[in-house]
Amino acid sequence: MGIFNVSSHKQQALRERMTRFGVRESDLDERFIRSGGRGGQNVNKVATCVYLKHRPTGIEVKCQRERSQSLNRFLARRILVDKVEAMVLGKKSAEQQRREKIRRQKRRRSRRSKEKMLGDKKLRSRKKENRRKVRQSDE
Repeated sequence: MGIFNVSSHKQQALRERMTRFGVRESDLDERFIRSGGRGGQNVNKVATCVYLKHRPTGIEVKCQRERSQSLNRFLARRILVDKVEAMVLGKKSAEQQRREKIRRQKRRRSRRSKEKMLGDKKLRSRKKENRRKVRQSDE
């Protein structure tokens, strides 16, 4: 366990990502804000919410996911690096890709359900057609 109250392996991975994308600790403005919501007395007394601003890019991150300030500091840095990565690489972030994948799946699913619904309608119309009285012609 290091300064962020997470495993040293995770901290090392975060440090490597930060150096890879040029995010230095000296470029970060860090503030602590009292967070609200669940967490009881701890959240009400301790400023567990972490606000980070990366001065060169102007990206701002606020994290109050956990009750622990040190864990929120780690998570805020990770979120900030994700945003910087998305900006630097000019590609869609993992979160956007996940959203689009779900959207595509839903679109596919609705098409399938529409085809099934139309098939059921045709079957029903055939059944009703077969129930009709047969007219006999006058011979």
